[in-house]
Amino acid sequence: MKKIPKLGCICEKPPMNHNDYRSSEVGIDRTNGRYGEVSIQQCKLCQRIWVHYLAEFEHYSHSGRWYKGIVAKKDLSGITPENAVAYLESLEWYLYGGSFFGNTVEFGQGKVNVDS
Repeated sequence: MKKIPKLGCICEKPPMNHNDYRSSEVGIDRTNGRYGEVSIQQCKLCQRIWVHYLAEFEHYSHSGRWYKGIVAKKDLSGITPENAVAYLESLEWYLYGGSFFGNTVEFGQGKVNVDS
């Protein structure tokens, strides 16, 4: 697991606001029909870089879920839509939330639930 310190920055605590980040799209993860949206976000306050994974299944209500984990600059160029889930699962911790989780934001680790 990759050791990542928690700083107590706004990027680690709810409420999450997209205006707190600079974002760029990486692409769509089509693995197993997920169609997960993968982007890179950089916190405007602490400058940490996050990989953000968003999945939602139109045929299920309250299925929206997202995960985000910190990316080291040396790992950034290797992030692809297809390996974003594995990268998140390799981290010591990540954040997750969305309607699937009752719109709460929590710290997690290990397996991410992005399959319908």
